[in-house]
Amino acid sequence: MRTLSAGRLAAPLVAIALIVGACSAGATASPSAAAPSVAASAAASAAASQAASVYTLTVVDNANLGKFLTGEDGKTLYTFAPDSMDTSTCVDTCATNWPAFVLEGGETAVAGTSVTGKIATFKRPDGSMQVSYNGKPLYYFAKDTKAGDTNGQGLASGKWLVAAP
Repeated sequence: MRTLSAGRLAAPLVAIALIVGACSAGATASPSAAAPSVAASAAASAAASQAASVYTLTVVDNANLGKFLTGEDGKTLYTFAPDSMDTSTCVDTCATNWPAFVLEGGETAVAGTSVTGKIATFKRPDGSMQVSYNGKPLYYFAKDTKAGDTNGQGLASGKWLVAAP
């Protein structure tokens, strides 16, 4: 009596599984069957997106500059003296050197511990939504590369200052 090896038995089964899989891959699920997984996937995606899109403003205390606000990744936030309430005058080249603290769809900015002022947003001339603190537009400085950098303090004849809480 001849016995078949496991490999010889498995080969036809694998071939059948591949054929069945290829045939069913082209089939489409009915809308009622697909809807729950699509809805669940969209809800999970929205929840993940929302969780990742909250920026917390915090206060740091610097031995030379005193207390000031920080934003994303602990980077220093600045204000520009020529700006007025919820109005930015820093555009074009200025905005390249002093990127506005802007939020994209679904993102929010919130107050962390020791931040007692009002955090809001307003529309910039380019249509983006910039964050303000007590009505003053907030910016980063392009040459601040890490948390704690304050390279923009006092520039432009003292028009750029760390954002005081």
